[in-house]
Amino acid sequence: MLTAEENELLCRVEGQAPMGQLMRRHWTPVCLIEEVSEPDGTPVKARVFGEDLVVFRDTNGRVGVMDEYCPHRRVSLVFGRNENCGLRCLYHGWKMDVDGNVVEMVSEPAASGMAQKTKHLAYPTQEWGGFVWAYMGPADTKPAFVPPAWAPTADAQVTIAKAVIPCNWAQILEGAIDSAHSSSLHSSDMVPARVAGAEATDTTWLRPSTDKAPRMQVERGGYGFRYAAIRRPIANAAANDYVRSTVFVAPATALIPPNNLYNVANINVPMDDTNTAFYFIAWGHKDQTPDTATWRKFLGQQPGVDLAPGYVPLRSRANMFWQDRGAMKAGNFTGITGFPNQDIAMWVTMGPIADRTHERLGASDIAVVEFRKQMLEAVKAFQAGAPAIGTGDARIPAEVVAFQAIVPKTTDWRAYKAHYVWDGKEPELEPSYSTGAPAESPQPVPPPVATSA
Repeated sequence: MLTAEENELLCRVEGQAPMGQLMRRHWTPVCLIEEVSEPDGTPVKARVFGEDLVVFRDTNGRVGVMDEYCPHRRVSLVFGRNENCGLRCLYHGWKMDVDGNVVEMVSEPAASGMAQKTKHLAYPTQEWGGFVWAYMGPADTKPAFVPPAWAPTADAQVTIAKAVIPCNWAQILEGAIDSAHSSSLHSSDMVPARVAGAEATDTTWLRPSTDKAPRMQVERGGYGFRYAAIRRPIANAAANDYVRSTVFVAPATALIPPNNLYNVANINVPMDDTNTAFYFIAWGHKDQTPDTATWRKFLGQQPGVDLAPGYVPLRSRANMFWQDRGAMKAGNFTGITGFPNQDIAMWVTMGPIADRTHERLGASDIAVVEFRKQMLEAVKAFQAGAPAIGTGDARIPAEVVAFQAIVPKTTDWRAYKAHYVWDGKEPELEPSYSTGAPAESPQPVPPPVATSA
């Protein structure tokens, strides 16, 4: 458990909160590119670290991320006119370009020179991997943009589901890196089967293990940490282990063990202390990674079906997350459709900010404990003048990846040579996106035995 003071330090991100200031030293997703895809299209409201923003694409296709409120009388620019390479406030006609320059100030005499003396708050932006990114830290600490581990090159297909969750970022992140819960909470969607490794179907993800109590081992790095959840496989458990290795990339990303077709990741952007933009990502080869509509339907995260405008889930605590008790009696473990919705129900019922002073943690919570320990150490070091965790030379190395595999018990998961999922139909990206084999190949899992009806 944490003390109340530690919990506050870990969770709070608004204003001058140390954790929020640490996060601002990283490039941060602000919204999806699809939300602002049209030049001179409708501006979009965003909120990050407790700061209200407006995002728009200008006539020339450049994206701006600015303070939502006009520098004149603090009217919302979300209602403004997006035209002729600038966003014009409706109140008095002031117009700002994507860099925050006031290019027109029609309510003031041109001779006043006031427009040249006024600068609106605008952040540097980058478009990559389906997101509009912004750097919201001090200008003198701005790092070069480096593609994230889940979108390493422009060739990779990245498919994203988005939902705005009414709770703190840290309890969502802890759920993403907690491998143990998937064997219970997601047991009707991540189904044990006699397969050689995790496999994806149209409706479920298959796993070669029935083990609900994995052994956990952690390896820390300057970027965060990776850990292994080690389970008994269904076949040949005396000789082999089933390893699922998850990677925490500070400050708020999880690389989740893949299936046989595509890779999986999650990034959690704090909108403020008690709301989070949750992004669930499939990525990999374009012929094997689901398209956007398929992915969102599979997850139960479809706008207009599962989500209200603004990506707000229609399932809520008030309507019991549409839980179906009849389905539970028929064998479904949770009665909640879509495994992210199962997670969301757990995160939201912890409260807006989880009270970690009353928890009873066990051996299966090693990754959660390591996350809290490492991030509290990192934020205290940052307060003392150290660089933000995961920046500069401490960023995640290319060879650190999430993976899942059946391996011989003699194989150390830390030394297992794993790569992201890639099928080789086209020239490989760097690094290779195919699952590497250990030095000693595990014995294959035999096929299921056919039985008569």
